[in-house]
Amino acid sequence: MKKYEFFKIEDGKINRFRRHCPKCGPAVFLADHKDRFSCGKCGYTEYKDGVKPPRPPKVLRIKPVEKKPAEEKKEEPKEKVKEEKIKKVATKEPYKEKK
Repeated sequence: MKKYEFFKIEDGKINRFRRHCPKCGPAVFLADHKDRFSCGKCGYTEYKDGVKPPRPPKVLRIKPVEKKPAEEKKEEPKEKVKEEKIKKVATKEPYKEKK
């Protein structure tokens, strides 16, 4: 519906056909749903029968986890690891001060 269809001006008075949001003020109309009135701006909701309908319980679906066989880790000799670390440190440029 267009916004101008929510009201009529007769004899200099505004006749509103829809309810307005109590939080946002008379410029914002409530949407008319099957079981509730709701504001699209702030989210305010009024239920037509006065009671909030119960939500159905959430169904949790858990996927079975496939276990992979443990892979054997090959450890490198400690001397080789130390040499690689020394090479990395030695190739870095020394810190230079800006003048």
